[in-house]
This record gives sequence, structure tokens and C-alpha cells, in this order.
Amino acid sequence: MSTVAVLILALTLDAVMGEPKWLWDRAPHPAVLMGRAVGWLDRTMNSQGGGIMAGAGALAILMTGAYAMGWGLDLLGPVVEIIVVAILVAQRSLVQHVAAVADGLRVSLGDGRRAVSMIVSRDTAQMDQSGVARSSIESAAENMSDGVVAPVFWFLVGGLPALLVYKVVNTADSMIAYRTPKYEYFGKATAYADDILNFIPARITCALIAVPAGVFNWRDIARDARQHRSPNAGWPEAAMAHAIGVALAGPRSYDGKMQEFAWVGGAGARDIGPVQIDAAIRQLWLAWGMMVGLVIVLGLF
Repeated sequence: MSTVAVLILALTLDAVMGEPKWLWDRAPHPAVLMGRAVGWLDRTMNSQGGGIMAGAGALAILMTGAYAMGWGLDLLGPVVEIIVVAILVAQRSLVQHVAAVADGLRVSLGDGRRAVSMIVSRDTAQMDQSGVARSSIESAAENMSDGVVAPVFWFLVGGLPALLVYKVVNTADSMIAYRTPKYEYFGKATAYADDILNFIPARITCALIAVPAGVFNWRDIARDARQHRSPNAGWPEAAMAHAIGVALAGPRSYDGKMQEFAWVGGAGARDIGPVQIDAAIRQLWLAWGMMVGLVIVLGLF
């Protein structure tokens, strides 16, 4: 079975089934296993404040192990490939988590805060409705890139080995790539690797969000994307901001400290709520549909 055929079936399976809770209540999710591996290397190689070389060594171990596992799973045939790709491409799960925030806000601000705290790392206890909605929309756009488009891209490039390498780097980035005394140097190689692996997918995601919405003001999107502190996350966020007419990013609090970040799509609406989250979800599915269509076209050629 061709790579494209495997991918189409996997994307369809994920869109229909999502994350089977009954399964992950009984067995650890692959992302959890990756996280445990990252945590073990962190405790082992960074217990005394490991430097850049220790961090690079840990990253090399993770990438080598992920590649070997992907290669071994590849040998088990297309059915296993389809299942693994469906598990690691998280479109339906992403939509469900974002939709839960909109549903929560329709009940109460407290319910919205609790729902958004499940998908963002910033402080949520004092967020107003707009802050909750903005956070969920940002997460939707960024995770469309990290959780859907990038895994698809790397699977097309190098099959399961490349997909698992990407996922383990992305998992490590979320755990150790922080500018703190403990991780400033240990996580540097991981941060650079994640930036490199997401460079093309982030910009593809930008187009997948913008084009179905009829948004083609690329200069404005590029200008807003460069306002973001991340070299990649700003692109899908800027596209989403322009697609649904909202302002994203801006000031937010981490660990009790308010930080002043630039606005992305600053001309958009700032007083937003569940209606705008619903609009973002529609854009996620439109982007997904366009991506599937492009994969089918790729398969025809």
C-alpha cells in the first residue's frame, strides 16, 4: 500500500474515531511513553544542570530510538502503519479540546477557565472571557501545525521513522526547551531541532488556514507572524487571526507574572467569546479538508 493511501486511511480513521478513551484508560498513549523517556533522560543527564552537550546527547538518544521504533513498526505492514499514524495525528482530539472551551464558556466563565487550563500553560485563574477564548484559538492554530500538519508532512517525507522522530522532538520541546536556569542550555539543542522541523509545516498550516477563508493578504500575515515570540507559531496564529477577524497573543500571565507580548492580528476584535472559538473550529476542519485534498492530489501524481 502506498504512503499516500496509508495516510488517507489514517486521517479518516482519526477524524471518525479520535482518541479512544477506553484504550488510553488501559494503556499508555505513545505521547505519554515519549514523555517518560524525555523525563528519564532529564533526570539522568540534567540532574546537575547539564550543559549544551548533555542536552544534545539526550536529543540524539531520543531521535535514534524514535527512528529505530518507526523502522520496526514499518516492518509490521500497512495496518499497523495506519493505526500508528491515526494515533499520532490528533485532528479530532484537537477540535474536541477546543470545543470544550466554547461549551464551558456558554455555561460560565469558571467552566471556560477550567477547560482552557487543559490546553495552555499560561495562568488561567484570572482570565476574562476574551482571554479564555483567545487562548483556546491560539492553541487551536498552533496545534493544527504541531499536532496535525507537521506529523502528516514528516510522514510523507520519511514514513513512520520520520514521523516518530518529529513527535519525540516536539514532545521534548514541550518539556525541556525552556529559558530557565535548569533548561537554558540543556534544552537548547531540542529547541533548535523543533524550530527546524516545524519551519515548513508552520508555513503550510498558515496557507491551509488562510486560503479556505479567502484570506490572501500575505504581507499582513507575514508582518503579524513576525510579531510572535516563536519563529513558527506566529504563522498559523496570524492566519487564524485574519481568517476569523480576531486579535491574538498580546499580554498574558505565566507563573503569576504578567508578560507583555505583541498582538498578532492587532486590528482584529479583542472582545471575543465562544462564537469566535466556533469560527476557529470551522477553520480547523476547512484546513484539514484542504490538506486531505492536497494529499489525494499528491497521490494521483
